[in-house]
Amino acid sequence: MIDGKRIAVVMPAYNAEKTLEKTVRELPGCVDIKILVDDSSSDNTARLSESLGVQTFIHDSNYGYGRNQQTCYREALRAGADIVVMVHADYQYTPSLVSAMAGMVASGVYDVVLASRILGGGALKGGMPLYKYIANRLLTAFQNLFLRVKLSEYHTGFRAFSREVLQTLPLLENSDDFVYDNQMIAQSVMFGFRIGEISCPTKYFKEASSINFTRSAEYGIGVLTTTVGFVAHKLGLARLPRYGTTGRKVALTYYSELTHRS
Repeated sequence: MIDGKRIAVVMPAYNAEKTLEKTVRELPGCVDIKILVDDSSSDNTARLSESLGVQTFIHDSNYGYGRNQQTCYREALRAGADIVVMVHADYQYTPSLVSAMAGMVASGVYDVVLASRILGGGALKGGMPLYKYIANRLLTAFQNLFLRVKLSEYHTGFRAFSREVLQTLPLLENSDDFVYDNQMIAQSVMFGFRIGEISCPTKYFKEASSINFTRSAEYGIGVLTTTVGFVAHKLGLARLPRYGTTGRKVALTYYSELTHRS
């Protein structure tokens, strides 16, 4: 808890058995609620999560990273979280920064906080492939230009949100795939939420999840499409539910495909 606000960490996971324990062990003491959503892993991710005292939810099929996040946020809100921090279970980001990120939201200065791999110049040192680094910089420059904000990167998977953000954004209008992350940032900008950043080291290693070149290219196309849709909606050329107040939001009910295991 920070400043009287309940902190939840949510971990979308898929075959994270080898890295999950390290991630959970390094979560700071300010975390009140720990939630993992297993997207139908083929290993023992869910069983290990339960043994570590984490509230564990299992999808009955592999629905994708974006759908996993929807479940994460729904369950965190149901549990009474005031601030929700998403931490990848693959140990690519350092969990020790959770308290700093949650504190930035708890202060009331920011509604969304992103842990940037670019600030501080640690991305390449941490092993980010050069082609991913170059794509990150180009896509970020493109989105800064058209979204009219100035962020160091839009593609980090380590982020914190206020409860208000998660209840306001039409998250159910987003992709089930990896571009979900980028769509959330575009939505946050559209709805006028304040976005802050913190420098974060990153680690690329064998057990850390990473999408291949083909999936990376698909993600890049998704980012471009997200940006075009943002501009079209902003200019009144299109009315997209993703950016509108009538879009479908996360409701505090269970998915039909979800089983609660602890």
